[in-house]
Amino acid sequence: MPAAHDPAHRLFDLDAIGAGLVFARALGPLTDALHAGSAAGAAVVEAPPGTGKTTLVPPLLANLALRGDGDGDGDRARRVVVTQPRRVAARSAARRLAELDGSRLGDRIGYTVRGDRQAGPGTWVEFVTPGILLRRLLADPGLEDTGAVVLDEVHERGLETDLLLGMLAEVRQLRGDLTLVAMSATLDAARFAALLGDDPLANMPSKLPANSPAGISPNVDGGGAAPVVGCPSALYPLDVQWVPAPGPRLDTRGVTRAFLDHVADTAARAHAAALAAGRDSDALVFVPGAREVSHVAARLRGRVPAEVLELHGQVGPALQDRAVSGRGPGEPPRIVVSTALAESSLTVPGVRLVIDSGLSREPRRDAGRGMTGLVTVSCSRASAEQRAGRAARQGPGLVVRCYDQKSYGAAPAHQTPEIAVADLTGAALVLACWGSPGGRGLALPDAPPGAAMDEAVEVLRELGAVGPAGLATELGKKLARVPADPRLARALLDGASVVGHRIAAEAVAVVAGGERATGADLPGLLHALRSGRDPGSRRWSDDVRRMESIARQPEPGSGTRAAAARTAAPRTTAPAATGGGPEGVGFVVALAFPDRVARRVPGTGERYLLSSGTRAGLPRGSRLAGHEWLAVAEVSRAEGQDSAGTGAVIRSAAPLTADAAEAAAAHLLVDSVEAGFGQGRVTARRERRLGAILLSSTPVRPSAAEGRTAVARALGQAGLQVIGWSAAADALRRRLALLHRELGDPWPDVSEQALLARLGEWLAPELEALAAGAATSSICLAEPLRRLLPWPGAARLGGLAPETLLVPSGSRVRIDYPAVGDDGGRPVVAVKLQECFGWDQTPRLVDGRVPVLFHLLSPAQRPLAVTDDLASFWSGPYAQVRAEMRGRYPKHPWPEDPWTAPATARVKSRM
Repeated sequence: MPAAHDPAHRLFDLDAIGAGLVFARALGPLTDALHAGSAAGAAVVEAPPGTGKTTLVPPLLANLALRGDGDGDGDRARRVVVTQPRRVAARSAARRLAELDGSRLGDRIGYTVRGDRQAGPGTWVEFVTPGILLRRLLADPGLEDTGAVVLDEVHERGLETDLLLGMLAEVRQLRGDLTLVAMSATLDAARFAALLGDDPLANMPSKLPANSPAGISPNVDGGGAAPVVGCPSALYPLDVQWVPAPGPRLDTRGVTRAFLDHVADTAARAHAAALAAGRDSDALVFVPGAREVSHVAARLRGRVPAEVLELHGQVGPALQDRAVSGRGPGEPPRIVVSTALAESSLTVPGVRLVIDSGLSREPRRDAGRGMTGLVTVSCSRASAEQRAGRAARQGPGLVVRCYDQKSYGAAPAHQTPEIAVADLTGAALVLACWGSPGGRGLALPDAPPGAAMDEAVEVLRELGAVGPAGLATELGKKLARVPADPRLARALLDGASVVGHRIAAEAVAVVAGGERATGADLPGLLHALRSGRDPGSRRWSDDVRRMESIARQPEPGSGTRAAAARTAAPRTTAPAATGGGPEGVGFVVALAFPDRVARRVPGTGERYLLSSGTRAGLPRGSRLAGHEWLAVAEVSRAEGQDSAGTGAVIRSAAPLTADAAEAAAAHLLVDSVEAGFGQGRVTARRERRLGAILLSSTPVRPSAAEGRTAVARALGQAGLQVIGWSAAADALRRRLALLHRELGDPWPDVSEQALLARLGEWLAPELEALAAGAATSSICLAEPLRRLLPWPGAARLGGLAPETLLVPSGSRVRIDYPAVGDDGGRPVVAVKLQECFGWDQTPRLVDGRVPVLFHLLSPAQRPLAVTDDLASFWSGPYAQVRAEMRGRYPKHPWPEDPWTAPATARVKSRM
């Protein structure tokens, strides 16, 4: 490498580059910090937005390397790599620094993002996205050509940046000459300083004192953590206005249209007021997503004397660059409507007015439904402050918040770390390739959630990407080189031999690109990309070329899914392979996400059942409507008409044939006989399923084992009610329950729980009959219950708990025993009052332990009295009953002396 005195490798003029930037005053302290203490070569920079840290820190590190400060040899100075969380930020930062340096972009200063590179062998400062640096680390763990790494905007807690922190901390343990700097506007300084120290695991925040104050450098006492270099704010005075909307910001479908109109109208009024006051400034409007950006921008156009620009991830690079570039002389004011992309990782020049919706999109994992996607939430208070600060970088500014102070106070303090809520499959593969399966032994800002990581590792095992010890296989290392989710990478390799390398690469690239397909029509989006009409066509084409090149490399091993796909190819997808039709794309998507293969549910509306069991609707007007089978690339929770009442909406999909669905998801195919209870008997059907999707169902005769299983399952779900208690069986059970209550063993416990636990002792023949197809109507449980009677005590059943009671009239009246489980219930005899004349002793059951409770009835069988003391009744209350009843029922005897009157069931005329 040329020496530092070579003109092409002259030192950066930090005085010229830093003119007017507040952070220029911190360059000296940062240089000292990088040379001091046991953690030399590492530092944490904490500086507010607009101070110039992103512009000044990289050339400072390059100068240190060019002077030979890094390793004592200027001839071996290495490149400074700077990560930016977004592609537009990387391009913008590189372009800005090149302008200030007076050099051409791509020479001394360059950038590399997915699908776009402006850098060469003479590049000293290179801006990249975290994903680019991750793949470089996996290919070259020592980063031999890199002398310093700057991780910018670490406070955003992106998953890839968190992984880089842990991995680069390990690299520093092996390479003492590697300089590592973490930068942010707002962060937990102690946490990141500990991670960048000389012993990251020992200095983890969990090991620090709980009362360690934030903002104090953790290495004050020589603890080995990296120093923290701060910088004062560069903000001018900032006014804050609160203009909440009259209605809600969010409903079950997402951001309400009324609220977006409120944001647009508020922006128009605020911009007009600024112009009227003589402030010819630009405005920046924050909304959560691309759809909202388009809506607000469309409402503003034609209503304001300004150029309205859109800024989000789906806008083409040229339009993104225009939105973040300064306004030229004579150009009209600009209103930039942006997602959180403009929040902190780049500067939009000339902005003195910010309108903030207070909303953002964050990833969330729905483990129950197997869905991962972005959801709209209130932005954190830290994000709100970052957004507001955009208005006060170049002079006094104004932020208008389209929500109230109560909502601001209720928002979380910081953004949720992505590692805590995202799908971790890709991260798990990176960690497996790095040699830290599941993150074990790696100092990360936050440990990954155990359940989510276990699920991700299991997916990698199914893909053949990791071995028994959790380390990456050769196949896993190849998958890690594909800039896509590991499942898509595996589908690229498996699908290439079936539908062709080109189609497989195109399908994987379009899904990995994350661009939203109108009406969920993935083939339609693919057609627009192929034609060049879509703004993302160039980047997609670059991804396709790279993926096709990887797919053509010899595959290091074979997996069962690949074998299944190849075996099924001749009968399922040959037309797609030759014609490159939508079904070929669907097959590749299905290989990647077999749990999202979906079949249309008969009936009204476009509802689909996924093989995972999730139901989802297809957006209204989609060109995919009517297809029987779909391969779903993206599905998210949502309400409204598009969800068709399912609670989820298909966001991206391609049509699929039935045969291709079975081939792609072959491991989910199940052919089984399902036996169950229906119409009082065991029935069975042979069912063929693709996961939760029923493919066919045919009635069959169940085997004895299947019948037993069905009976056992039914009894476990509904208990003995499956068979039912006849009147005789219920009466016997009640009698036995009373005896068990009063006498205990050996009289059996006949509660539901006890009977189910002893089925084999008393119900085995009947269960076998049911399993063989007998109807429950042919079974009475009374006789089986008698099998539980103790011997020889069973002979005493009639004496201890008789079925009937002989009353003085000569009638035998049924005894109603208390319900099973009624611990205080009494046996009841409901009998006509006249049949008990002269009875002065209340009978008692169970060897005299339990008195019978009499319900003395009128001739109309209505209760006149309830008593368990007949003698007291005849001597007292009877007189009043007689006075009330004799006129009403004159045909029946109502003697004055019930003691001597004959007991009878007849009327007086028949006595």
